[in-house]
Amino acid sequence: MDEAVAARLEEIERAFGEIEKSLLDPEVVSDHEQLAVLGKKHSDLKDVVADIRRWRDANDDLIEAQAMASDADMAQMAKELSKEIAQLEARIKIALIPRDPNDVKDVLVEIRAGVGGNEASIWAGDLLRMYEKYADRHGLKTETMESSESESGGFDKVTIAVKGRGAYSRLKYEAGVHRVQRVPQTESQGRVHTSTATVAVLPEADAVEVEIDPNDVKVDVYRSTGPGGQSVNTTDSAVRLTHEPTGLVVTCQDEKSQLQNKEKAFRILRARLYQMELERRQAELAGARRDQVGSGGRSEKIRTYNYKDNRVTDHRIGLTIRRLDYVLQGELDEFVDALVADEQARSLADGGSE
Repeated sequence: MDEAVAARLEEIERAFGEIEKSLLDPEVVSDHEQLAVLGKKHSDLKDVVADIRRWRDANDDLIEAQAMASDADMAQMAKELSKEIAQLEARIKIALIPRDPNDVKDVLVEIRAGVGGNEASIWAGDLLRMYEKYADRHGLKTETMESSESESGGFDKVTIAVKGRGAYSRLKYEAGVHRVQRVPQTESQGRVHTSTATVAVLPEADAVEVEIDPNDVKVDVYRSTGPGGQSVNTTDSAVRLTHEPTGLVVTCQDEKSQLQNKEKAFRILRARLYQMELERRQAELAGARRDQVGSGGRSEKIRTYNYKDNRVTDHRIGLTIRRLDYVLQGELDEFVDALVADEQARSLADGGSE
């Protein structure tokens, strides 16, 4: 490792030592807020510090083994140590990549039907169930925030909140256009149709991160226009928020209580404003940023789901999995892990920064 990286490793070890010392301080132990902050820092650094210490020990052992390389056993040990050192260095370099501060946040996943008419709405519903199953597999909780059902039984638009540590870090790669190629149930000629749905993944922001001036928000209430039957609201419980400075509009009508719908609508508005601010900052640093979901056209896609061939292809990394049914049951880890690895590789190639 070069001198800059070596100095960084020493800095990490020194910081970790100071944290461990602080955690034994009675004043810190009695301060629950400070204890929680230091405990998280300790947890974040523990694994990389263990790798750094093992890397140092392995280098010392390698020098000794190479000095006695005339002995066959020591020569073999030197080979094994060299391999272990290379693996440790790779892990340490990845650990040094600056983390996205949003990775630990809860998220809102917005799914909208794209091109393809009723089939696009049905596809949006299929994606919703895929993400709900994926979240369940990872112990994440989901909550419907807003939905607009289509006559076909799917969704023109649906937004869910996904809660749990690492929700954003796993789901952020889903943002974009998802294209499906299949024969619709209503297609009598057996022809394959191509439809799309767009997905946006927004980190949830709390009131401290995004402060909304109530004077900037127009609040309208109206009667829910949900499905028929006993569930139709007889009071003005649906809520529409219009953020006048930006023109953002959020509607919520899934809850029977106006207060609950208003609370959910403000959560969505706060997340969208936070995302706008993130994009503004990124645009300043890296030029204009491509919109997450493009126009939703058939030619745009991050992933294609082909029913006839039972395959799913992620076009960003060229990965194809021939188990579409398996993927739609929420088994997305193979794609997510590959996308994480690709992002890490690009960060390392860029010198450890995005």
